[in-house]
Order: sequence, then structure tokens, then C-alpha cells
Amino acid sequence: MQQRDFTERDIHLSIDGELPLDERAAFERWLERNPEMNAKHARYRKDAETLHAAFAGVLDEEIPSRLLHPAALGGRQVPRQRSAVLWRSLAAALIFAVGGIGGFAASRLTLPKAGSETGAQIADRAIAAHVIYAAEKLHVVEVGADQKDHLVGWLSKRVGLRLVAPDFTSEGYSLVGGRLLPAAHRTAAQFMYQDASGARVSLYVTDDPGRADTGFRFMQEDNARAFYWIDDGYGCAVAGAAPEAKLKALAKLAYRQLLAGETG
Repeated sequence: MQQRDFTERDIHLSIDGELPLDERAAFERWLERNPEMNAKHARYRKDAETLHAAFAGVLDEEIPSRLLHPAALGGRQVPRQRSAVLWRSLAAALIFAVGGIGGFAASRLTLPKAGSETGAQIADRAIAAHVIYAAEKLHVVEVGADQKDHLVGWLSKRVGLRLVAPDFTSEGYSLVGGRLLPAAHRTAAQFMYQDASGARVSLYVTDDPGRADTGFRFMQEDNARAFYWIDDGYGCAVAGAAPEAKLKALAKLAYRQLLAGETG
């Protein structure tokens, strides 16, 4: 029997426990042969476990009193014991549904917590923001490149870091402008760039209170990818659909100008 090719969809099926039993061994071998998909599988599984842990306590909660009111039950008074069973059933269904979000959505859902984000979480946010705003035609940025000084000053104040809008002209990209973004209990800056063909890349920067240092790392999700790093309180990612080598070159430029004080 010829073995079918696996895809990212099968990663979601595996995490949700829906991958057929007779395909699981072959799926594990496929992961071993594909390090990128193996890493994605591990990340998505961790996200799902985090979601389950966050919502599991709902199962032990008492049913809210407002749901015991006859008006909320169509005028019928349901015994408390039966109501509790119904409540737990609904909670379990919610957890199952949230757990079934799978890779794409779950990888972008970060539960509120204090402290630093991981580099992968920063890259996820950067890619998600890039996919949304790079496709815009009229509202690509909040503040345009014609107000660069104001843009940099505003974002520096809001993010809490000394920022610059790196010069990417040596790699063929000009600044379009930037915007402020939300980031787990903090804010982030996004600087958008465009080349002569109209292709766009963006630089995402947020404050990292953990002062970690990750070195440069690469992530790809569907047609978008990013080079990301955390260093000296800066959590950064350069995202776009450009080739990996181009993004790496842009990431190095951004690093030198943000952290080393060099100019383009």
C-alpha cells in the first residue's frame, strides 16, 4: 500500500487526536524526516496544552447563579445537581473546541502572563501582523515615512525602547512608515518597508524584560517567514515573503542599527 504524503493539516489532526491509528507510525516517521514540521508540531502541541491547562479549572467551577435563574432556563427550574452536570458538559465542550483551534490560530494566541515572551512567540506575532498590514492598500501604516522623526519618537515612547527606523536601502527597501501594535501586556512597534516591485517586509520590535539573548533564528509559516532575535531587552523580528537570505540580511542590518548604533 502506497503511503500518502502528509501536510500541516495532519499536524492539527494529530494534536486533536483525530489522525487515523493506522497512519500514526508513518506520520511520526514523516516528522523525523522534516525538522521544520517536527518543530511546528511541538510548538502547536505546547500551545494546545497551555490552552487546556488554562481552561481546565472551569470544569470544577460552580454553575453561575445567573444561569440557575428560571428566566435563563426558559421558565424551568433545573435541579442544581443536574445543572452542574450541564455546566461541566458545556465547559468540556468549550475546552475541546478551543483545543481544536490547532496550529495557525493557537500559535498566535498567547495567554496573558507576566515576564518575557519566547522568541517564537515574538516571531508569531510579527508574522501575523505582517500578513495583516502588508496586504493593506490605503492603511498600511499609521504614520508615514514623511514624518519619520515623529514616528520614531512616538514609538520609542510607547514601546519603552530607544528605537530607530533602520535604513534598508542597501537591500532595496524604502521605509513606508510604521504603527503601534499590542503585545502580551506590552506594546510593539512595526516598521513597514517596500521595494521597487511593491513587495513589503516589516520590522517588529517589542520590549523584552527578561533581557534574554537568543541569537538569530528563522521561522516559516505558510507563505510568510521571519528572522527573529532577542538581545539586550529588544525582542525583534523581520517578517515577509522575501527569500530567507534576504530576510537574514535585513535582520542583520536592523540589529546593527538598533543595538550597535550603526547607520545603514
